[in-house]
Amino acid sequence: MDARTKETIRYLGYGRHAVDDHTLKLVESCFEELSQAACGRIVYRIFELEFPESGRILLGNLDIHSKNLYKNLTGCKKAVLLGATLGPKVDLLLRKYSIGDMARVVTLQACAAAMLEEYLDEWQTALEADMKKDGYYIRPRFSPGYGDFDITHQDMILRMLDTAKKIGLTLTGGNMLTPSKSVTAVIGLSETETSCHIKGCEACQKKDCAYRRS
Repeated sequence: MDARTKETIRYLGYGRHAVDDHTLKLVESCFEELSQAACGRIVYRIFELEFPESGRILLGNLDIHSKNLYKNLTGCKKAVLLGATLGPKVDLLLRKYSIGDMARVVTLQACAAAMLEEYLDEWQTALEADMKKDGYYIRPRFSPGYGDFDITHQDMILRMLDTAKKIGLTLTGGNMLTPSKSVTAVIGLSETETSCHIKGCEACQKKDCAYRRS
C-alpha cells in the first residue's frame, strides 16, 4: 500500500481496522479519475516576521493572535505564505457522483485530500532544498483553522497572494476555500534546524514538541 493510499484510508476512518479489497479497489479507481481531473497549482510569497508580544505575529498585512502559531514560528525570521489548489475539475467530479453514489463521493473526498497533501509535500521538499541554499530551514505547514489560528485570516491571505487571479482560488462568504480541495498555509523559515517531520503533527508521536499545533 503506497503512502497516499494509507493517508486516504486514514481519512476514511479505518484506524487500525483491516481494509477490504472492495474499498482498496474503490480507492484505486478514484485516484485514477482524480489524476485526470486534478490540476495542482500553487502561489507563495516570503515575508519578514515580527513578534511584538507573546502570542502575536506580524506577517505582511496579517496581524495574527495565535499561541499555537506563535509557538510554531518561534525562532523564525521569515515565513512562506502559500495558497494551493487541485483546481475546479475536482469539484465537478464530486458533483457528478453526488446524486447517486455517495460511497464514491466520500472516497473521492478522502483521495483528493490525500492527493493535495502529497502535492504539497513534494513542493515543500523542493522548497526545503532551495531554502537551505540561503541558510534557512523550514517548519511544518500551519494552516488557518489549526489550533487557535483563526480561519478568518484566509481572506487577507488570498488578497496578499492574489490567488483569484493567479490560481483561481477564492473564498466563500463562510470563509471556505473554493475550489474545495485547496489550502492556505504558513511555513516558518529558521536559521536553526528542527526535527519536525514534513507530514506534521498527525504523523508525529512527540506530544511535548515545542512546535506542535495543539
